Amino acid sequence: MIRTAIVGTGGIAGICHIPALRAQAHRVAIVAAVDVDAARAGAFAAEHGIPAVYTDLDTMLGEQRPDLVHLCTPPFLHADQAVACLEAGAWVWCEKPVALSLAELDRIRAAEGPAAAGAVFQHRYGPGARYLRDRIAEGTLGRPLVAQCVTAWYRDDAYYDVPWRGTWRSEGGGPTMGHGIHQMDLMLDVLGPWDEVRAMAGRLERDIQTEDVSTALVRFENGAIATVVNSVLSPREESYLRFDLTDATVELRHLYGYSHADWTFTPGSPGATWEPPDGPPSSHTVQLAHFLDDYEAGIQPDLGRPTMELVTALYKAALTGLPVRRGEIDAADPFHASLHGGRPEVFR
Repeated sequence: MIRTAIVGTGGIAGICHIPALRAQAHRVAIVAAVDVDAARAGAFAAEHGIPAVYTDLDTMLGEQRPDLVHLCTPPFLHADQAVACLEAGAWVWCEKPVALSLAELDRIRAAEGPAAAGAVFQHRYGPGARYLRDRIAEGTLGRPLVAQCVTAWYRDDAYYDVPWRGTWRSEGGGPTMGHGIHQMDLMLDVLGPWDEVRAMAGRLERDIQTEDVSTALVRFENGAIATVVNSVLSPREESYLRFDLTDATVELRHLYGYSHADWTFTPGSPGATWEPPDGPPSSHTVQLAHFLDDYEAGIQPDLGRPTMELVTALYKAALTGLPVRRGEIDAADPFHASLHGGRPEVFR
């Protein structure tokens, strides 16, 4: 059995990670729960039948020696906690954003050895996503031309009462980083490497340090051009992806997860067809099964660096007013160390 610990016992742990782990009960045993709030950790463990409770990660790692750790903590804790787990020999499956910067992400990857880390990007694993990616790679729907990637969500002022939200230091960024990252990750998974980004961002309504809306134009290596919108100011919430190819238009409309029925297909030529296999909705449950397969095979999982590089480039383009090319943000670039590039006052 894969001995697993959950670090951070808030909503995402109970709503998403526990069901995913229960679905893999034939090969996973939850041995410990960790949270700085002892009462919350104890209640979580009692509710889910977890035998050991800790308030300190290092103590848990030393006593339990887990094979795998699920990190469900606030973003500013991820890098240090992931490195500690890896150095203790535990694999890591980390909630997004895995890190607050490319520098932190690279530090996590550098800490890998026999143990490795992967990111929670469950939307890649919903029904239709891999089918579309394969069809585009094969060219059977024609050449990608135009894409739209929209994360139009709503978060009110009360949402930002949680102390770590809305700040550069603890959340790293705004909806570009913490909300739209899922749709942008799926867009990249389908279209492949991006080449250039131009962007704008602003703090229009919420009393926070970071942006509450951003927009971008992205050119891909294959020539396709995409528009990207990330917002927490949209009363009618929607997550939307549209791919226009020479022979078809494929669209996905949902909110926080999608099923087979959420795709629509419009043929542009008589030979264009859409027949993806049905399957369970996009979820942590589906992705965890793939992650555990990687664990058992000793395959390094995806940490989401291409997506993090796109997010970083979007911030740099928005804050400098200049286009950003893929690969230009190296260790000497101030945006490599932080998404605000050393100018956190820009949205104040």
